[in-house]
Parts: sequence; structure tokens; C-alpha cells
Amino acid sequence: MFLHGWQSVPGGVKPTYLKEHGHTVINPALDDGDFDAALATAQAEFDRHQPDVVIGSSRGGAVAMNLASGKAKLVLLCPAWKRWGKIKSVKPGTVIVHSRADDVVPFSNSEELVRISGLSASALIEVGTDHRLADPEPLAAMLKACEGAMPGTPTTPAGWSNPP
Repeated sequence: MFLHGWQSVPGGVKPTYLKEHGHTVINPALDDGDFDAALATAQAEFDRHQPDVVIGSSRGGAVAMNLASGKAKLVLLCPAWKRWGKIKSVKPGTVIVHSRADDVVPFSNSEELVRISGLSASALIEVGTDHRLADPEPLAAMLKACEGAMPGTPTTPAGWSNPP
């Protein structure tokens, strides 16, 4: 399931990329003005489809964090968790993909989320040149995270760039 960001729409570059790589993508339209309504829509779609992975981009990352997502893996792209939602940590196994050059959501927010959540530093993948993460390298990192090529394993997959 892909949860888009604020002032974004379903069917963008990232969910299309996942579809082009053989994945079924549930991509609901989330309410921009009402976080609780966006969360309710996402929860209803999650409950109906029971996806294995929930990807949340920016505000969609905050929505993903607030979902009752059970055993589904979370992949958060530049999550705007400090601005929206009530949940301030993530579950084990979560992967965060973020650009240090993000001018919308500070990279330090993701570093803090990793610390608060007790995740390994390798759960934070530094990649890309902006907030959108729509270039080939961040798209490939998102795909690897969704497919289970987890950072922190003995051999880091090609394309991962972890902060020091």
C-alpha cells in the first residue's frame, strides 16, 4: 500500500515505479485537509487488503506510522511525523528513506525517529537530492526496502548509502 504525501495524488512516480516492477499497489486518495480522515481512509484500505508493506511518503509517512498495521512492514519516505499524527516512534523492521538535502522535512527528524524507536542506524537510508525522492537511486532504494533487502545485513545491497 502506498500512502501519498500532502497535496499529492494517487498514481504518482513512486507507486507507478512499484507497479512497473511487478507489485500490486493499493494507492488510496488521502484527504489533505483532515489528518484523521486521511488516516481513516488508509486504515479502511489496509483492513480490506491486508498488504505486506505500507509505504508512506512525507505526510503519508505520518499516516503510515499511525495505522494499526499489524505485521506489515513500514517503509517511510521523508516521513513528516513531527507535523502530523500522534505516534512518535515506529516498530522494529521499519526502514526510513530520506535525503539529507530535503528542504521540506529535515533529515535530522528521521535521525531522531530512528533513535526514539530504538532502530539500528542502518534503518535510515540516506539517498536522493530532494524531498520528492523521485530519481532513479531513491526509487531503487524504496523498491529494495519494500522487497526485503534490508540494510544492516552482513552485505549491504548496492545502491544503499548509509550515514556515518
